Amino acid sequence: MTDAQRNILVVAHARRPHTVAAAERVLGSLVAAGARPVLAADDRAELVAALGELDGVLTLDRDVTVAQLELAIVLGGDGTILRAVDLVRGGTAPVLGINMGHVGFLAEIEADDMDDAVRRVIDRDYEVEERMALSVRVKDETGAVVYETWALNEATVEKASRERMLEVVLEVDRRPLSAFGCDGVVIATPTGSTAYNFSAGGPVIWPTVEAVAVVPLSAHALFARPLVISPEASVAIEVVAGTNGTGILWADGRRSRDLPPGARVVVRRSSTPVRLARLHPAAFTDRLVQKFRLPVVGWRGPAIEQREGSS
Repeated sequence: MTDAQRNILVVAHARRPHTVAAAERVLGSLVAAGARPVLAADDRAELVAALGELDGVLTLDRDVTVAQLELAIVLGGDGTILRAVDLVRGGTAPVLGINMGHVGFLAEIEADDMDDAVRRVIDRDYEVEERMALSVRVKDETGAVVYETWALNEATVEKASRERMLEVVLEVDRRPLSAFGCDGVVIATPTGSTAYNFSAGGPVIWPTVEAVAVVPLSAHALFARPLVISPEASVAIEVVAGTNGTGILWADGRRSRDLPPGARVVVRRSSTPVRLARLHPAAFTDRLVQKFRLPVVGWRGPAIEQREGSS
């Protein structure tokens, strides 16, 4: 890819006026720098409706393939970032999130630093961090694979109807662990540990720790606590045959599949990680404190003689 063909995808939650204005600014900055901004077809339609025709802006899958993208700049919250990683799946482009929402845990920077972020993208002044993703398969009662997908945050098996509990059997590494009735089961990566997993009472896992969290939701059982297992383990959730409860699989809250009794959901580590662009290497502890506004009043820090060593 030559400098004249630097294709930068811009993904924006374009239904908010401040995000539309930010997208216009980013697109203009990329064109001025000699890069080629690219939009997904849906985003282009929304921005054209708000801004008029977009000269010099290409369309993904029509003018440029995923494999030809250098990087994706995302303007929005975590939901928009998840949409962006879905768009670039199959290529090597890292994703840089600029938070235009509320918590924006996946975002690298806040909107106030947007211009500096675009400049650093043009200068290729960023690092790429790889995050574990999940491979998800749904099998029917005969063992045939009927659906395949993937997830960055989590795969969740949930009950399909409010009035019925979902009866499942939980399996780890092809061995049964426990059977119980529940509202569902969350299987989360370290990246997703601060999302649905966190809300469900699961553990926060540092991104440098390779592990998978398995968290039953409102389980009617004595042994249905959150589990932390090896990233190389396989997890299966079977919807018990012969029961009236049906389930639904959600991947990152974006892709779904109905699960009749007898269905089996198998989750493993994906061989293809997600690539995130990072501008400011920072301790994950600091990110937790900032995003969740955790109280740290009273912290004195390590002793002076220890500050250059361990605490």
